[in-house]
Amino acid sequence: MNTKNNKRRRESIEKIEKTFVALLQTKALHEITVSDICKASALNRSTFYANYLDLYDLADKVRAHLEEEVARLYEAETTQRFNSNDYLKLFRHIRENPLFYRTYFKLGYDNQYTIRHYDKQQAAQHFDNQNIDYHIAFFKSGLNAIIKMWLAGGCKETPEEMEAILRSEYRGRMAML
Repeated sequence: MNTKNNKRRRESIEKIEKTFVALLQTKALHEITVSDICKASALNRSTFYANYLDLYDLADKVRAHLEEEVARLYEAETTQRFNSNDYLKLFRHIRENPLFYRTYFKLGYDNQYTIRHYDKQQAAQHFDNQNIDYHIAFFKSGLNAIIKMWLAGGCKETPEEMEAILRSEYRGRMAML
């Protein structure tokens, strides 16, 4: 029986997603077919279509899984409504899951992501509550650029070094204002 969360179905979904992510490392999305995924994962097309509408649905679900994982990293902060500015958690997660982050950026999802739980009160202390939305856009773009550069370089620096780089750049820019 193909129930919603049975072990076999979860394993099939995991296989499909891992195969898709692996294929995306060498091909563009429009070059990948459902047949490619099924052949590489040794699963039937019916298994694919039992879980996804098409490749774009698969891509959206891979994105959603990654965003859920990142949200879980900061779950305590979200529920308790505080911002620790702990980017070390994020850099460690990226280093443990580089293929998924490369895929996320390759699919252009970083341009669609919105910062849901931005601490505007903390930002207001630094910016006199002026142009907060511009600050958010600037910070998001800078953080994405740093992450992309780190991934492209093979994550050679440690997560601790990356956090220190981010903090030093951010403080340096603040001092210039």
